Amino acid sequence: VLTHKSRKVAQEESNRQTHLLVQEIDSHRITDQKLQQAKQQADQANQAKSRYITAISHELRTPLNSILGYAQILAADPDVPTHRAQAVSVIRRSGDHLLSVIEGTLDIARIEGGKLALDVRALDFPELMQQIVGMFELQARNKGLSFDYRPLGELPAVVRADEKRLRQILINLLGNAVKFTVRGGVSFTVECRREMATFEIRDSGPGIAPAELEHIFEPFVRGSAVQAGGSGVGLTIARMLTDLMGGEMQVSSTPEVGSCFKVRLFLPRVHSAEAARELPRRDRIGYVGVRRRILVVDNEKTDRELLQTVLEPLGFIVEQAASGYECLATVPAFAPHLIFMDLGMPGIDGWETIRRLRRQQLTDAPIAILSANAFDKGLDNDAGIAPDDFLIKPFKVDELLDWLGRKLGLEWVSANAPPPAPARPAPAEPPPLVPPGEAELTALDELVDLGYLRGILNKLAEIERADARHGEFVQVLRKLARQFDFDAMKEILRKMRDATP
Repeated sequence: VLTHKSRKVAQEESNRQTHLLVQEIDSHRITDQKLQQAKQQADQANQAKSRYITAISHELRTPLNSILGYAQILAADPDVPTHRAQAVSVIRRSGDHLLSVIEGTLDIARIEGGKLALDVRALDFPELMQQIVGMFELQARNKGLSFDYRPLGELPAVVRADEKRLRQILINLLGNAVKFTVRGGVSFTVECRREMATFEIRDSGPGIAPAELEHIFEPFVRGSAVQAGGSGVGLTIARMLTDLMGGEMQVSSTPEVGSCFKVRLFLPRVHSAEAARELPRRDRIGYVGVRRRILVVDNEKTDRELLQTVLEPLGFIVEQAASGYECLATVPAFAPHLIFMDLGMPGIDGWETIRRLRRQQLTDAPIAILSANAFDKGLDNDAGIAPDDFLIKPFKVDELLDWLGRKLGLEWVSANAPPPAPARPAPAEPPPLVPPGEAELTALDELVDLGYLRGILNKLAEIERADARHGEFVQVLRKLARQFDFDAMKEILRKMRDATP
């Protein structure tokens, strides 16, 4: 009897354990199904995000291509009057800013998807540094901040790097430093040792709390002490690009004292003979040899005419085609040396047009994709288009001509220019800020405290009428007032009052 009961208890326990095991297996299966569903939904959401970004990017890039393209043509025209040239410069800068916002959003998606490739070329390193410093010196001065640029030791004349991405990293970091600093200043040091470049940006801004330091490189995250606007992706992109270039970025910060960002990148030096071959030649007015025929295929008339306006003055014979079918009909008679092809066209798209050109052996001319579909760059394709042959709208004229020269083996003819000076001239100093008297500064300070915009503008106009020497001072404060940047105005007025004897 005891044996029978023991066997029965053991069997019941075994059945119970088996039932529990089956329940746990079912539970894991249900959990796995939910995880698979969640993953599928996340993938679908990510694909939808990518499709949306691609579509909106294309819609924005198409008109920007015409705006920036013609702005570049007008900026290079010596016959444009000075006051009009300034307006053209504003249009170009504004267009470049809008393009940078689009690029920033795309860059995060590209890097996360592993689709962003570096374009490493020789570049004039000191010139790049001066361009970047020139961008922020005036911005800092107009906010009442000091800006100290110090190259430590001799900088290499030419290095090899992706100029666009290096510029993007430094502009994002320096832009944040100037934007978020209200009092004090920004320092920027550059040092190159054994082909390793170290960039250090230090500011006296609000600083970052220790608990927030580990999150500041996440997209759309901004510190709690930050009051200025911004998209919140600048630091994210800078960190991602630094990692992509094989470098490292470090940050240290003390709340209410300031922050320091340090970037280390490997920038190999390019020797003079090699640099002379690789650095692009500017001020091109033509090329040596027979005239080359170029076919521009694009359904947008303005984009076709833009390329024709750029290329014909240099001696190229340009023919236009508004669709893939028109391209196929034009190629046999025109026999182009090179073809610029858009992708999104009615009828047959650019990819299918290229396939038919090659399959029907209509031409073996080099083909460049010139499209606003930035996400297609670098993707595998069966048309034989390499990433270097995929140019994105809006294009930069010099970069397009550099590519064209490489593909056709052109020897460019440049405009006669005076020989370069042995030493780089110092950048022109901006006009000094000549403040009014103590009474006017005090009155302005009170109006700024009230946030009374009309009163501030009226007072500034009164100061400007009283003495033309205060013109630059009035101009700087008027711009800040219209931007409602009263903190920067307060800092300038404080410095002016401290400096007044």
